[in-house]
Amino acid sequence: MSDTVLSTPAFTGVPPRIALVGNPNCGKTALFNALTGARQKVANYPGVTVERKIGEFLSPAGTRVQLVDLPGTYSLRARSPDEEVTRDVVLGRFQHEAPPDVMVCVADATNLRLHLRLVLELKKLGRPIILALNMMDVAEARGCRVDAAALSAALGVPVVPTVAIKRTGVAGLLDQIDRSMIAMTAALPPSSGTSSCGWSEPSALDLRAYHQEVETILAAALRDAGQPSLATSRIDAALLHPAIGLPFLFLVLFLMFQAVFAWAAVPMDMIDKGLGWVQAGAGAALPDGLLKSLLTDGIIAGVGSVMIFLPQILVLFFFILMLESTGYMARAAFLLDRLMGGVGLHGRAFIPLLSSFACAVPGIMAARTIENRADRLATIMIAPLMTCSARLPVYTLIIAAFVPDRTVAGGMIGLQGLVMFTLYAAGILSALAAAFVLKRTIFKGAREPLLMELPSYRLPSPRDILLGLLERARIFLARAGTVIFSIMILLWFLGSFPAAPDGATGPAIDYSFAGMLGHALAPLLAPIGFTWQIAIALVPGMAAREVAVAALGTVYALSETGDALSGSLAGVLAADWSLPTALSLLAWFVFAPQCVSTLSVVKRETNSWFWMLVMIVYMTALAYGAAFVTFHLSTALLGG
Repeated sequence: MSDTVLSTPAFTGVPPRIALVGNPNCGKTALFNALTGARQKVANYPGVTVERKIGEFLSPAGTRVQLVDLPGTYSLRARSPDEEVTRDVVLGRFQHEAPPDVMVCVADATNLRLHLRLVLELKKLGRPIILALNMMDVAEARGCRVDAAALSAALGVPVVPTVAIKRTGVAGLLDQIDRSMIAMTAALPPSSGTSSCGWSEPSALDLRAYHQEVETILAAALRDAGQPSLATSRIDAALLHPAIGLPFLFLVLFLMFQAVFAWAAVPMDMIDKGLGWVQAGAGAALPDGLLKSLLTDGIIAGVGSVMIFLPQILVLFFFILMLESTGYMARAAFLLDRLMGGVGLHGRAFIPLLSSFACAVPGIMAARTIENRADRLATIMIAPLMTCSARLPVYTLIIAAFVPDRTVAGGMIGLQGLVMFTLYAAGILSALAAAFVLKRTIFKGAREPLLMELPSYRLPSPRDILLGLLERARIFLARAGTVIFSIMILLWFLGSFPAAPDGATGPAIDYSFAGMLGHALAPLLAPIGFTWQIAIALVPGMAAREVAVAALGTVYALSETGDALSGSLAGVLAADWSLPTALSLLAWFVFAPQCVSTLSVVKRETNSWFWMLVMIVYMTALAYGAAFVTFHLSTALLGG
């Protein structure tokens, strides 16, 4: 099959663009993965912070096709920034992005009544549409029978059954895409990149007409509605039970943090030994001088100190992807709704806060689904308190250095995993406490209830999980190879120049620009037990929290009297820091707003410098206060 571009009046020199549109939880992303595989990339739409996922695939006719996975929406009557992006893309309102040539509307075959209204809205745009009836295997298993031919006749668009999680489940859709593009090229003029459909937001009368039309179509095409999933009902009866639901959810989270240590131990040891071998080899091969110091003490010691935590980050995201793909994530939102309502948070706040466990940036962006401004601002202001994956390298490093690798409770619970769970719980509790205060002072207002669809439970697709993990690994390594790499070179320069004077007895870094900065900041941080090396690491750590680990690796490498670190960074810290200092630094990172990307998104989402500055002030004050109390209390109880 040749890699060609369809050359017709509609597609001159550019691949045709197809947009996947559909409701949330319809299997749209699984269909995107089935069509594009690993040939996909993630960016942002111009002018907004909404994620833009785009990929390519070859059609059966050999045409190279560009595929765009649009954010889920129930209607073109957009009520959130994500839904606005979907509406504007299909209408061709983005200045530098042409409207899609074909729209594939993905619908859950088990719940057509909810999905067909969007199909009717898209049909009015006058663009070619294909309706993909996804999850047909699940529908058939429940006794649901949809007459695809009758549905196609009623809608006036091609209808194709699909099963996105099966390798052969998209063959019919690929064939229909080829037929639709060929038919379209004979009927459409060249795309001008603008919309000419004359769309206007449907009125209440239009919406009632849509619902009536949906009922008419279902009467003609739905032969048997089938039965609700008996397995889902039985599982929900247990997992959503008032006495079982929350304890089970906390058990899942607890096991997740235990696995972060237990499952990642072997690959982390392999990466650590590999980096040690590379560092020793580079040190032996290169003559003494600036190049050797830059490579071994700056790049390998710095970037390598962060890369070692890749297995743990992948374990964490493995659990998050599993919870999402099985349908349990929505249940977690339901279970925690009452808990969050007790502190005044909006029901929809759970999704942004849960997203913040991965990264506060998408978590803050997800708050746009909350329509009330006060509720949205309250959610944004507490989202960075949730423990993001960037904190994981810091927590892991300190825990590995100061917490014994042993079990408690009769060998059932790992002590290191228990400490990690406690840190995550501290982030959650502090976020809820901050929300309680904010909602009763600055952001007063009535709480709105949580309304969301609970999807049926389903087995996760190993392929989708693998693609998700590969994407997270790519993002992490790209960050290590760009941001962290650049900062470590700069930090090495600041830690190496000016050189130590003749006759100097201390490490050369004491006389460098970095050393001067660290010693200048030391009096400010001494009350919370931080050393001057920690002070240096906190400055580049403002770019991203995990950079602090890389900075510590470089600083201690340059502080050694030999060529490089003689052991692991955790071992060096265990010998150099007191336990109260380590606990104080953990308390600092629970609260500190050390992430330029997060602060930038806060400014952008609130359209104000004020709220970004408020976040910096209140989170820094919390971090300093928590570190101060932790250091002095632990010193009194444990000794220096």
